[in-house]
Amino acid sequence: MSSQDPAASATPAQPAVPATVAASTVRPAADAPPAGRVVVVGGGPGGYEAALVARRLGAHVTVVERNGLGGSAVLTDVVPSKTLIATAEWMTIADRAPELGIRLDTLAAGLAPAEGGTGSAVRDVLHHRIDLDAVNLRVKALAAAQSADIRTRLEREGVDVIAGTARLLDPERVAVRTHEGREHTLDADVVLVATGATPRVLPDARPDGERILTWTQMYNLTSLPERLIVVGSGVTGAEFAGAYTSLGADVVLVSSRDRVLPGEDQDAAELIERVFTQRGMTVMSRSRASSARRTADGVVVTLEDGREVEGSHVLFAVGAVPTTRDLGLEEAGVRLTPSGHVEVDKVSRTNVRGVYAAGDCTGVLPLASVAATQGRIAMSHALGDAVRPLSLRGISANIFTAPEIATVGLSESRLRERGVQYQVSMLPLARNPRAKMLGVRDGFVKIFAHAGTGTVLGAVVVGPRASESIFPLTLAVTHRLTADQIADASTVYPSMSGTIGEVARIMHHRTED
Repeated sequence: MSSQDPAASATPAQPAVPATVAASTVRPAADAPPAGRVVVVGGGPGGYEAALVARRLGAHVTVVERNGLGGSAVLTDVVPSKTLIATAEWMTIADRAPELGIRLDTLAAGLAPAEGGTGSAVRDVLHHRIDLDAVNLRVKALAAAQSADIRTRLEREGVDVIAGTARLLDPERVAVRTHEGREHTLDADVVLVATGATPRVLPDARPDGERILTWTQMYNLTSLPERLIVVGSGVTGAEFAGAYTSLGADVVLVSSRDRVLPGEDQDAAELIERVFTQRGMTVMSRSRASSARRTADGVVVTLEDGREVEGSHVLFAVGAVPTTRDLGLEEAGVRLTPSGHVEVDKVSRTNVRGVYAAGDCTGVLPLASVAATQGRIAMSHALGDAVRPLSLRGISANIFTAPEIATVGLSESRLRERGVQYQVSMLPLARNPRAKMLGVRDGFVKIFAHAGTGTVLGAVVVGPRASESIFPLTLAVTHRLTADQIADASTVYPSMSGTIGEVARIMHHRTED
């Protein structure tokens, strides 16, 4: 799960929502207990946020977590990957140093073939390099620290935490087996399933944790791969491919689609692919991997058309599958979708009374922020508090490439599909004075607004720290502000956010036309 989930390249369809939750605010049934016994299966964002809400509402709460509090989001997904990417970003910034007037010392001078292939020329060896072992030790230490902080918070709030596995015996009983082998049964008035998802594995490319890897295994590498093959050009694949290119690895990105990030804004995806190739990455589009095998000192990836790609390591980032097997869900009557996701409505209810679900196991939207919101909504609804059903309208997401891609609201493709009359305004960051000062050339701000009312329907920001810059546009989409209202707000000069105001002002002129 990522800020945008690293496992997903497109937004899954949301389950149908019963009419009973169509209102803007829902109150639970009259027989919902004001407090009770809550068992949370899974300690990721959906689980631990739900546990905190349930405790505040007076329930006795037990969280059962198999791998560690924080779940995959903290231990193997969002926190580790974004820490790695933040390190890689420093390398990208260092690459801009000479044009800013910063001279880099050299450790040595090497000889490289001169232009034309004859003779030799001096090649400077720059002083900065990556110690991947140290990087990954820091990544894992930060993830462990975050997990420990979550445990401390839960225990301070009075939540019981059990390290082990859980299985529903029925909607009111959960069987638990601790890591020490003890077994017992927990009685429950409310059960929340928040078990997340795991990397999808191809039958002929089984990960070994050494050369053939999933994204959860990347942090065990002790040295930079000589040639990393990344299979999958969705969010996870693009983020890791971009990060390792910045770290100095030779990267080949294998994409089964026409372009990188096929589920994202076309202008943003095309920009990222151009940046990738400019930095030396090889992008193989319309190429689907079918298998991978170890060699004496590396791997060979075979494509469906018979071509072979050789490398030192391969990362498979081909989606995720919900962790819903062997939980007793179907035996308890909980309905699953054909993909194995738990079917929920907009207040996180399953079809079984008292059983709720949140996060990636539901397939609603693979974001840590959405999982946390689902968990909070579930407990508020189950324990008698008024609750507003989940709305994806104002959910913002970010892809942590360099530059970042942040989005909110409806995409341009979705607007076209729905037949909405809209207008679009877009400006490149290269003309922004702050961007010029920082040596930033790549990026843009794009806003979609209703053609008649000027209401902001969606937006895309591509650039450094786009995850921060998207917030004012998230407010605009959430509260149905118009482009004129954005344009009327003052921005700091010079600032990257100034381009947001400028794009909105241009849209106003187009409205008058």
